[in-house]
Amino acid sequence: MQKIGFAEALDSIVASDPRYQRDAYVFLRDALDFTTKQQKKIKGVNVRHVTGPELLDGVRRYALKEFGPMVITVFDNWGIHSCEDVGNIVFNLIGAGVFGKTEEDSIEHFKNVYDFEEVFVKPFAPEKTATAKPPAHLPARRPAASSK
Repeated sequence: MQKIGFAEALDSIVASDPRYQRDAYVFLRDALDFTTKQQKKIKGVNVRHVTGPELLDGVRRYALKEFGPMVITVFDNWGIHSCEDVGNIVFNLIGAGVFGKTEEDSIEHFKNVYDFEEVFVKPFAPEKTATAKPPAHLPARRPAASSK
């Protein structure tokens, strides 16, 4: 049996599960590469396997690096709204033979690892001020005089 390429695997996956855009799968492959390279820097050895939570951490870091405050917009466009969606994409790639898995791997490892709002929106949200009043050292603004 001949091994199919990544592009052909994506054609098949997207045709059978249209929930996620093709670019989401490409991003996830790149995020896995990013994650394994980061782990190699930390651990100093080649990483042969990445767990669900480790991959999700890599997805978070790589998405923020690549898209900054636009992460949620990009992910929404691709159909990714939660960690569970990332898990579904991973398991679609496993099913197509693109990614491997161990006996310990489970879709459950991708549930509720982090909240997208917390990790992708809040870091870029402006800080809220406690009051709308100007600081005590500044005078209050006066209404502009009319020009009659």
